[in-house]
Amino acid sequence: MSLWTSAEAAVATGGRAVGDWTCEGVSIDTRTLAPGDLFVALKDVRDGHDFVAQALENGASAALVSRIPDNVPADAPLLIVDDVLAGLEALGAAARARMQGKVIGVTGSAGKTSTKEMLLSMLSQQGKTHASVASYNNHWGVPLTLARMPPDTQFAIIEIGMNHPGEIAPLARLARPHAAMITTVAAAHLEAFRDVAAIAVEKASIFDGLPVGGAAVLNADIENAAILMAKTIDRRLNGIEFGETAYDYKLKTVSIQGDNTVVQAEAKGRPLLFKLATPGRHFAMNALGALAIVEAVGGDLARAVTALGRWMPYEGRGLRETIHLDPVESELTLSLIDDSYNANPASMAAALEVLAGARVTHEIGRVSKGRRIAFLGDMKELGEDAIALHAGLAHLPAMQDIDVVHCAGPLMRSLYDLLPEHKRGEWSETSKEMLKGLRARLDSGDVVLVKGSLSMKLGQVVDAIRKMGHRVEQT
Repeated sequence: MSLWTSAEAAVATGGRAVGDWTCEGVSIDTRTLAPGDLFVALKDVRDGHDFVAQALENGASAALVSRIPDNVPADAPLLIVDDVLAGLEALGAAARARMQGKVIGVTGSAGKTSTKEMLLSMLSQQGKTHASVASYNNHWGVPLTLARMPPDTQFAIIEIGMNHPGEIAPLARLARPHAAMITTVAAAHLEAFRDVAAIAVEKASIFDGLPVGGAAVLNADIENAAILMAKTIDRRLNGIEFGETAYDYKLKTVSIQGDNTVVQAEAKGRPLLFKLATPGRHFAMNALGALAIVEAVGGDLARAVTALGRWMPYEGRGLRETIHLDPVESELTLSLIDDSYNANPASMAAALEVLAGARVTHEIGRVSKGRRIAFLGDMKELGEDAIALHAGLAHLPAMQDIDVVHCAGPLMRSLYDLLPEHKRGEWSETSKEMLKGLRARLDSGDVVLVKGSLSMKLGQVVDAIRKMGHRVEQT
């Protein structure tokens, strides 16, 4: 069964199909394009029309374009529309219209990608499930995810993000979820918002895509929970709370046991016990909300709990790895927490809490004492409060149990200057400068956290640590 025929795609977009073709997938990047994909010639840093010929040579079944590129034959398999992005949106809307399963929307200032992956892990055991790839959650990522959705999908999980006001509601209306979840609301993208309350209003607009009576799952513990709940009342939705102060899905206890997290909760008055194969109170909180979503779309809670126990965060999002530093002496290892993909004050506090509670190993390294070490990069888009928000990290309770903090970036200088001398590692302008003398700063028995906004490129530090030995992902 093909994903789209040329006739179906033409009807969906109002475009003109050249040739009789079918596609098995949809791609916007020739580097990851698979044979049989429809290549979408979006215009971003580069104009996708410049890559149409290459895409067809690489096996694309057709290309979605607004003009025929000069180096492409007039009879090449194409779908010609007035505007490529609008065409992609129309294709996504058509995919949503023909799909008869349940659609879930996920947003939040932190944790939306990991929550989406939790839902994918749980629902994949209960039916054919489709989800956003990586963090494809913006104005092209959401329609692309929808356009890729097979007609027989039973569960679809659509991640929706934003950088500026007014971005979430149109994407939510395009996705038309049956249930939606807001993981949390915190200081992120403050350059574009008046305050955190304004961010809450924007996050709550995901509920604009829900039908009357749709499930609106929200974090009851956050300061602006009332704004979210008011939206559910205004939209006549089924508001469902999760958290320590929630009535519906109530978090009772979170116990970090080595590399695992054990959670006791209540699901609408019923006792609920589940385990995560990764440490983190924030993961426990988001997992509880995800379980609420599973029930809201008719999933089996017991099966979901079992699948949740096998979920692990992935690269850049809190993945825990063991790095073997010696090919012979297997005990000479350090533990790496790769959280390098993104950062804001809320996610940074959560990651530092995980590091503070991590178990180090003594008497196996050259310094004899295992240490908790953080490599932190600037948190971007925080507006005029950026310096104060970075400096505030110094006062987090977790900092008491962290041994050394290395900082990169001009904003992180405000944290670095407030650290006590015995915790202060090195400060550098860039992540690349952090690499100098890296091996000498780390030792067997250490637990190392790497976190910062994506533009800080702390992935370079992660890669350098991995190259110190060989990695083993924790399972």
